[in-house]
Amino acid sequence: MRLNEKVAIITGGSRGIGKETALLFAKEGAKIVIGDFDTSAGEDTVNEIRRTLGEATFIQVNVIDIHLVQQMINKTVEMYGRIDILVNNAGITRDAFLTKISTEDWEQVIAVNLSGVFNCTRAVAPVMISQGSGRILNASSVVGIYGNIGQTNYAATKAGVIGMTRSWAKELGKKGITVNAVAPGFIMTDMTAKVPEKVLKMMAEKTPLGRLGQPLDVANAYLFLASDDASYINGAVLSVDGGLVL
Repeated sequence: MRLNEKVAIITGGSRGIGKETALLFAKEGAKIVIGDFDTSAGEDTVNEIRRTLGEATFIQVNVIDIHLVQQMINKTVEMYGRIDILVNNAGITRDAFLTKISTEDWEQVIAVNLSGVFNCTRAVAPVMISQGSGRILNASSVVGIYGNIGQTNYAATKAGVIGMTRSWAKELGKKGITVNAVAPGFIMTDMTAKVPEKVLKMMAEKTPLGRLGQPLDVANAYLFLASDDASYINGAVLSVDGGLVL
């Protein structure tokens, strides 16, 4: 029970990596708050946790909306009195080549993947500072490290998340708060389900481990960074990619 009695907010926690992280954290004793735009999927995940694993609550939120984000933080503090972990997992893709990407798709990805992480972290920081402790975990990506064709907007946000992670680690470390990022490779989720099979096969062949990742691979990385085992890790970017970027 590495997260026993810890209170964890997981944005985008209704499916994929977020859901797997919520289930794993609950199994390890955490009280889970899933913040997600998808009410149906979010409530399904909460009910699954409640049936077999422990305590969970769903709060509908759009991470673009700073007022809804603040309400999520306030409601969590009202329920539990503290927030120990924030996993900034919510994210979207709108892939296109540079010359074909629309302004709308650029701005939407920036809003969710970059500004959304900023909004949630800025809102939770005062709570964690007052506690003198906290774990902030941000979803980056290997494409934020080395780029990717057709993902200008996505790669820009994930590179930006790394920059924010390292800045916040320096600002908040002295307050007892660690800030780290996880950079997944190609993980089998709803997002990658849109990728052509031949491309997925090619990426698996390029990966030294010879396979694509599973959501649990990333959830395990989040668990480690959220636990006391990682108390001296701050400002790190942990690649979970099977060696793809070597």
